Amino acid sequence: QVQLVESGGGLVQAGGSLRLSCAASGRTFGTLGWFRQAPGKEREFVSAISWLSANTYYGDSVKGRFTISRDNAKNTMYLQMNSLKPEDTAVYYCAAANFPFYIAGMRFDYWGQGTQVTVSS
Repeated sequence: QVQLVESGGGLVQAGGSLRLSCAASGRTFGTLGWFRQAPGKEREFVSAISWLSANTYYGDSVKGRFTISRDNAKNTMYLQMNSLKPEDTAVYYCAAANFPFYIAGMRFDYWGQGTQVTVSS
């Protein structure tokens, strides 16, 4: 059974940092990614990482502030979020795809339950 379990969300002041984790189990994946959705807005791509090559990809709104990484031994992906802004407030979702690298708009087959990130001004 495939499971993606996010953790690490919370409340932080603007300018602060958080680290999200996504523990994956049940199978191996080609690409893992982070998406977010704020109330009343569409889901937005945040970042992705190719599991084998560790190639990384970022949405424009987080480049230079967020860093994605993975630990193969723990089957876990991380998102280090620095210089957080109120507009980063959203539910953050971990997602997994079979394809070995990220292409904009590609399908992700598996999703976690989400973790709330709230950035206060």
